Amino acid sequence: MKARIVWLILCGIWGSTWLFIKLGLADLPPLTFAGIRFLLASLILTAIILARRTRWPRAGNEWALIAVVGVLQFSLNYGLVFWGEQHIPSGLAAVLQSTFPAFGLVIAHLYLPYERITLPKVIGVLMGIVGVAVIFSDQLNVAGRMALLGSIALVLSAFFGAYGNVLVKAYSQKIDPLVLAAGQMAFGLLPLLVLGILVEGSPFRFHWTIMAAVSLAYLVVVGSVIAFGLYYWLVRNMQVTTTMLIALVTPVTAVILGLVVLHEHLNWRLFAGGACIISGLALIVLRKRQKTVSTVAQDEDAVSD
Repeated sequence: MKARIVWLILCGIWGSTWLFIKLGLADLPPLTFAGIRFLLASLILTAIILARRTRWPRAGNEWALIAVVGVLQFSLNYGLVFWGEQHIPSGLAAVLQSTFPAFGLVIAHLYLPYERITLPKVIGVLMGIVGVAVIFSDQLNVAGRMALLGSIALVLSAFFGAYGNVLVKAYSQKIDPLVLAAGQMAFGLLPLLVLGILVEGSPFRFHWTIMAAVSLAYLVVVGSVIAFGLYYWLVRNMQVTTTMLIALVTPVTAVILGLVVLHEHLNWRLFAGGACIISGLALIVLRKRQKTVSTVAQDEDAVSD
């Protein structure tokens, strides 16, 4: 029961972060906004790690992994998310980023021998591609060139994020989850802040409204520190295939919040394309979950015999 409650909380948190990113972008430039978010979050996580006296990695290859994944997950993934969401609705951004698990399944085939591509996975990925194509088909005509580029940025962000996740799953078994998160943020925020300050100017000269400060605080405390802590706890207390179902719920939450709070105008292509993407992911994840349950049942029958 506790794991299910945490699962629902995470669906709500990660569905709502798209709204707060959009609200913050009304006053703050994207790259520095993202960099400051992860600077503050990494400092809080580091304080928690020090208070718990958790062991930091000592091997050079562990730090190399943290650095590479930090750039993939935070510099490229979140950099593209923040930049892209300037030009498209928050609900659309969440739907496009939900292609994350589909990319992960393809990349996992190259790195994880126990997660090979199967026919249902191929069908699910193709449905996701069709969904993205349906959404893209009208972006240039409806909202202009920047909306199309923003949509492309969100799909690319999903690719880089998925790549980082697969590397973590393949090589980081001995690294504490909070250390992994804090280290990734520390390495990933550097390119964001350096490039952001060069291109966007000094953060001290930004238009720091109350809404900008509230959005940043929410993304730091709730969307980063609390969410990562809950997620890593959930991974240890729930089947991985079940945690992947979060990716099917967050776009729905984001679309509803975008409609209610921001009064975003969404067309039929978003709903049709989003349905294809989410149906494809559901086919992959639920099929995998069914197979896992079936295997466990067979093992239990064998033991009872």
